[in-house]
Amino acid sequence: MTNAFDEMRGKDGSPRRAYEAVAAWLNATPPEVLAAKREEAERLFRRIGITFAVYTEGADTERLIPFDIIPRVIDADEWAFLERGLTQRVRALNLFLKDVYGTREIVRAGLIPERSILLNPAFRAEMQDLAPPGGVYTHIAGIDVVRVSADEFYVLEDNCRTPSGVSYMLEDREVMMRLFPDLFSRCAVAPISRYPEDLLETLRSLAPPACEGEPTVVLLTPGQFNSAYYEHTFLADEMGVELVEGADLVVDDGRVFMRTTQGLKRVDVIYRRIDDEFLDPLAFRPDSVLGAPGLMAAYREGGVTLANAPGAGIADDKAIYRYVPDMISFYLGEEPILKNVPTHDCADPDSLAYVLDNLHELVVKEARGSGGYGMLVGPHATKAQRAAFAEKLKAASSVYIAQPTLALSTCPTFVESGVAPRHVDLRPFVLVGADRVRITPGGLTRVALKDGSLVVNSSQGGGTKDTWVLRATNAAAGGK
Repeated sequence: MTNAFDEMRGKDGSPRRAYEAVAAWLNATPPEVLAAKREEAERLFRRIGITFAVYTEGADTERLIPFDIIPRVIDADEWAFLERGLTQRVRALNLFLKDVYGTREIVRAGLIPERSILLNPAFRAEMQDLAPPGGVYTHIAGIDVVRVSADEFYVLEDNCRTPSGVSYMLEDREVMMRLFPDLFSRCAVAPISRYPEDLLETLRSLAPPACEGEPTVVLLTPGQFNSAYYEHTFLADEMGVELVEGADLVVDDGRVFMRTTQGLKRVDVIYRRIDDEFLDPLAFRPDSVLGAPGLMAAYREGGVTLANAPGAGIADDKAIYRYVPDMISFYLGEEPILKNVPTHDCADPDSLAYVLDNLHELVVKEARGSGGYGMLVGPHATKAQRAAFAEKLKAASSVYIAQPTLALSTCPTFVESGVAPRHVDLRPFVLVGADRVRITPGGLTRVALKDGSLVVNSSQGGGTKDTWVLRATNAAAGGK
């Protein structure tokens, strides 16, 4: 998109103040040096073993996510604005979840149709009238944000279930600090190394009523064949907690224990990285071997805390997304700080008719899809592709939502042809404890490595960048 906002350069071609040090570094660094550094970064990632899985591509599914060595820079004022907007949004989403599984006042007020909640596959009736510790349902949120101008940020998606990617954020920073220490010394970059500590403090703040003394936290993984298993092991190691599978857990008399070489040990908080339906075969899928029988009963009795709460996924459903501004107004009495993308629910006949007439300029997504699969980017699709997708829409309209294409901002990226602009998004990670909200300065910047592409997902060929938030003390060098 030719009208995309260039995050590094102003309209006159000169570097924006936040990017002055990076621009000078790029001008002074020969392309062959950048290429050598990129190869070194790839060797480091291979040595670390940080991979993700693509299950749709045959036997060899393990891959490295491409890493771009040119950092994305956000100045202190921009970040302060984002931080306020993220805090507001996650507060409203948690209040919505409390309401959804309570008296549903937002439905009574006529702001959200009840069928959009009760018929939603992410709604868990088992959570009705269950009050989690601190009233928090989504403890770890990944909010996908895009930028379209110097002052405009839109939320593309709210990830309230089991958001992933934070290990890449942390490892990207480690690699950048190793490769470019001189550049770091010239920029006052806010640290992100506290994330595991903040995550552990957040989880400990959510200890259940039955907890006695210091709460014991574990991370529950589906196992080594999960696409995010590296991240599960990484976070457990960084927090210094046990990584467990369902078979390691035992529920007895409303309490949860894990098997150890010294016998059973009490568990108070479970950071679960498995989907709702696999958590407990007595409550959800009876054929699941990934969770632990009786886990939901112990949760309901206050014997353990599950983070994120089962049923939190209804808050990040793409069909529910369009109501978030209403949630902010209804629950907080505030105007939204971060914008929503106008969204058409194809389940509505009038919206479907509009979408079918305007496929050439819309992005159509599965309401419950992820990873960039099953979507149509209208402006980049052929006439035949749009016609085929229109038939899919007519056959299963309730599955899809549609949005206008946004001119996602670009950042300089080192590609085969040299340094070139590529579209980016940002996934900041928001931690919500019973005590307070914690937000790591930055997040995971994902970059569409294909020229002109707007799809940043790693499963679709996207890569990642280190995200540098400049400290407030560097404001003179980090303004707009």
